[in-house]
Amino acid sequence: MAHEHKLEIFRGLLKFKSNTQKIWGVLIFLSIVTTVEVALGIVKPRALTHSHLLGMKLLNWIFIILTLVKAYYIAWDFMHLRDEKTSLRRVIVWTPVFLICYLIFILLFEADYIHNVYRDGFITWNF
Repeated sequence: MAHEHKLEIFRGLLKFKSNTQKIWGVLIFLSIVTTVEVALGIVKPRALTHSHLLGMKLLNWIFIILTLVKAYYIAWDFMHLRDEKTSLRRVIVWTPVFLICYLIFILLFEADYIHNVYRDGFITWNF
C-alpha cells in the first residue's frame, strides 16, 4: 500500500514536482544553514562575540539554534516525521529539545560556578 510523499517544504511554502527536486531543495536549505554557521565561525563578528545572553556569547547561541534547526529539519523531512501523528511527533521532537535546554542550563550554571571559584577562591588558574 504505497502512498504519495508530500512534495513541499516549509509547511507548503515551496512545492516541488518530484522527489528528486525536493531532495535538492532540502539539500540547498541545509547547505545554506551550514554555510551561515561556517561563515560565522570564520568571521566571528565582534558584535556577536562581545555581547552575552544568559552567560554565553551571542555567537554560541546562534550556533546552538542553527544546529537544532538543522537536526529538526533532518528528522522532519528525512525521517518522515511530518507524516506521523501529532502526538508521536511531539514526543520525538519535544523530549530532546527539553533535554538539550536542560543540559545547556546545567552547563552554564556549573561553568559559571567553576569560573567564580577560580576567580574569587583560593584555587588558581594553573592550566
